[in-house]
Amino acid sequence: MTTTAPARESVLVRAPGPHELHPVRTHRRRRALELSLAAAVPLFLVLLWQLAADRAWIDSRVYPAPSTIFADGWDRAARGDLWPDVWATSKRVVAGYAVGTAAGYALGLLMGSPSLVRAALEPLLDALYVVPKLALLPIFLNMFGLGEGPQVALVAATVFFFVWISTMSAVMSIPAGHRDAGQVFGASPWQMFRHVLLPASLPSVLVGARIAAGVAVLVIVASEQIAATNGLGHLIFDSRALFQNDVMFVGIVCVAALGVVFSELVRVVGRLLTPWAPRDRGRGQS
Repeated sequence: MTTTAPARESVLVRAPGPHELHPVRTHRRRRALELSLAAAVPLFLVLLWQLAADRAWIDSRVYPAPSTIFADGWDRAARGDLWPDVWATSKRVVAGYAVGTAAGYALGLLMGSPSLVRAALEPLLDALYVVPKLALLPIFLNMFGLGEGPQVALVAATVFFFVWISTMSAVMSIPAGHRDAGQVFGASPWQMFRHVLLPASLPSVLVGARIAAGVAVLVIVASEQIAATNGLGHLIFDSRALFQNDVMFVGIVCVAALGVVFSELVRVVGRLLTPWAPRDRGRGQS
């Protein structure tokens, strides 16, 4: 008669890692590393550009050194020549963004809910969405004439489609059980919007709003190169025509800075409005 030895149970012991023992410290180190990398990459490229201009690897008449661009931008800012163009572009972007966001969000809510409105309007809006927005500039010029109207309308039309699509998609993706629960409790249309539609859709809507913020800056700069007498787009186009490449790069740097600031502002506002949403860019909770 043979006996079988009892099987030994293996126990896996896992030691807690640094992110579990010291979560705050680990998050701060991770954040410091992210900020260092974010600053190191553009700084390296700028230094490489400066070196290439100093060593004549590139034609500094066509591609001025960063030091030349910075000095020229500083002089123009000190004289007050730069701020009117920055302000003109900024106010067009803000005005068009506000109009386009409000219209896109309202129509997205309406078309995202079960109704015949989506069936009636979606094919038309899909067709208009694929039309390059700069192609609409002559129409807006005929409608509003010269001035701020066409610029603001072009930005609003561009932002509208991004916000409309993200809002409609977010509302359509809300589980039917959430709506049913609101109806069971006798929620009014306003209560349904306030307690069901708004909190469930707002995080996705703000993603579209952030994308629209960057695209709005791109569109207004292109529009100012065609039909404006001021603004950063006009500054870039006019300086290129006069072979003032250092001034052209000053305008390009200002456009980049404006786009970053505007996108970050929308992101910060979004985080304040949706504290329940996951943090973006891989940032953990502190």
